[in-house]
Amino acid sequence: MAKYFGTDGVRGEANKTLTTEIVNKIGRYLGDYYQKNGKGKIIVAKDTRLSSDMFESCLTSAIISQGCDVYLLSFATTPALAYLISNQDFDCGIMISASHNPYQDNGIKIFGTDGLKIKDDLELPIESYMDDEFSLDYVEASKIGRVYDYSKGIDDYIDWLCKEFPLDLSKIKIALDLCNGGACFTAKKAFSKLNANYDVINDSPDGININYNCGSTHLEAIKDFVKQGNYDIGFAFDGDADRVLAIDSNGEEIDGDKIMYVLAKQLKQEGKLKGNKLVTTVMSNIGLKKALQENDIDYEIVAVGDKNVVECLRNNDYVVGGEQSGHIINTYTGYFGDGLKTALNLLQVIVENDKSINELSSAVKVYPQLLRNIRVTDKQTVQDDDDIKNKINEIADKLKDEGRILVRPSGTEPLLRVMVEAKTDDICEELVSEVIQLIKDKGYEA
Repeated sequence: MAKYFGTDGVRGEANKTLTTEIVNKIGRYLGDYYQKNGKGKIIVAKDTRLSSDMFESCLTSAIISQGCDVYLLSFATTPALAYLISNQDFDCGIMISASHNPYQDNGIKIFGTDGLKIKDDLELPIESYMDDEFSLDYVEASKIGRVYDYSKGIDDYIDWLCKEFPLDLSKIKIALDLCNGGACFTAKKAFSKLNANYDVINDSPDGININYNCGSTHLEAIKDFVKQGNYDIGFAFDGDADRVLAIDSNGEEIDGDKIMYVLAKQLKQEGKLKGNKLVTTVMSNIGLKKALQENDIDYEIVAVGDKNVVECLRNNDYVVGGEQSGHIINTYTGYFGDGLKTALNLLQVIVENDKSINELSSAVKVYPQLLRNIRVTDKQTVQDDDDIKNKINEIADKLKDEGRILVRPSGTEPLLRVMVEAKTDDICEELVSEVIQLIKDKGYEA
């Protein structure tokens, strides 16, 4: 089991839990590995947070010290990087980003030549090197790698997107929240090329305002902007733009569950929904499942994390899946989540059906949901406690098919997440409180 790699790479606070020493080791191992086992070509991109320049410089010098060449995409989005890796001649790609986290955090996401996040067979030896379990020799001076400007890759990515979705968006009034992140360097190019009638907010990255009261985790700004400007639809990206949430003309959220429903239903109508299945995670709302059942669409549930969604899609040859948070994957255009691609895919459905996003997603009646975190001394001990397991089962029996309870550990922090969905907010509050109080009574709270 990976020690440093979570569900989305290695992540931590810059200069505290994520340091240049750690990043140097990741870069040196990858440089050594692909110099010996590949073409020796690695592409590197970054989002707009203050520490990204520092980590880009560190990664670059580490990689070329082991004999690989580095191609710098500079400021970009994770999906732009994933597209270029899987469609051009690179061994690997590295994204410097902590996605939706605040600017103080940063992360290293590593993608293989297929554009997918690397698996344990590469993560584990990287971690062994990070723990000084073995050493690596530097290459001799004549074999040191080179550094190339590859900023043209952004235009290659935009050209591809616009060919996949050759839309005329002039008749739809669109609002975009670019989150002061990577989307600032991609979204405007794509929407302009598609003749869109659009306006943007949060398009002035300064290193510290990425994700700050904006983007897909803070929808208040885009909701107000859409309502005040009488827009037909709004889209809010996260820091590295691998996810997106939509806003309808009333300023109401269209979350990942509703987006997945719209896309799955459209694919079914077109006879393209392989296996008649949508892949969701345990976090998807029960309202999505009921809407799918009403439309004779089956679903498969996996653990949280886009890696788990991708694995299920690939293993079963399904074509669409994602997360409530807006990380959506349509395999007809690649196995990587892409907020901009998802936005264009939704607009394509809107144009083809001549219906609003509200009309298209109205079948999904979202059940009230309450999620609370509790910091605990040991996540596994709490999960193994018979009294707590019995309480969870008791609540599940009580809710039956009119709700659900989910208690799961955080993948990156010493937290347990307690979530209940039910018919009313009061029921959610009561049942979540029962579990949280039991954990406290048992002395597990940290």
